[in-house]
Amino acid sequence: MKVKVVANILEANDRIAAENRKKFRDAGVFVMNVMSGPGAGKTSLLERTILKLKDTVRIGVIEGDIAGADDAERIDRLGIPVVQINTGGGCHLDANMITDVLADLPPLDELDLLIIENVGNLVCPAEFKLGEDMKVMLLSIAEGHDKPLKYPMMFQESTALVLNKIDLLPYTDTDIEKIRRDSLSLNPNLKIFEVSCKTGEGIAEWAQWVQTLIKK
Repeated sequence: MKVKVVANILEANDRIAAENRKKFRDAGVFVMNVMSGPGAGKTSLLERTILKLKDTVRIGVIEGDIAGADDAERIDRLGIPVVQINTGGGCHLDANMITDVLADLPPLDELDLLIIENVGNLVCPAEFKLGEDMKVMLLSIAEGHDKPLKYPMMFQESTALVLNKIDLLPYTDTDIEKIRRDSLSLNPNLKIFEVSCKTGEGIAEWAQWVQTLIKK
């Protein structure tokens, strides 16, 4: 019974995600779903990306958290339209939540890029489509090199993997080459970026790649 219930939930979510996807396509907006564990640096990556692109790309942001609005306030200070979703305990965003807040953003045809920052979790966000063009997995170097094989779906479902906090490499035992090997064994087409949101290293290459995906 539990398996059937879960399947029904995912099927219903997929239907709503498809409706969202049609809205996004019709409006010509590119949608990116950013996923990671808590504290990996999703909001910092958004801030760095926005600062690189905001002069040429019209950006909107949806922030997902269990509670609080700190991340949305950080994005708002950059002058970017942002809406906060609090799940009240849920470990991921779903397509219906995205549908419910679209009216709180500027009209979609006035945006080039919509970034969705999912709830910090290494399991559930990968299972739920939101209508996005791509999923992006963010992994902090401080989390260690075992995560790809422990949480394979996150890496299998993502178009890009951003390895953040590379400035901490000298202070950890993390094997970054193992992360690369294991991630590519799960998803050979995965695009991998190494960045430091603290120092700015690698951000320009990442932001430039994102910009090439946006249809003008």
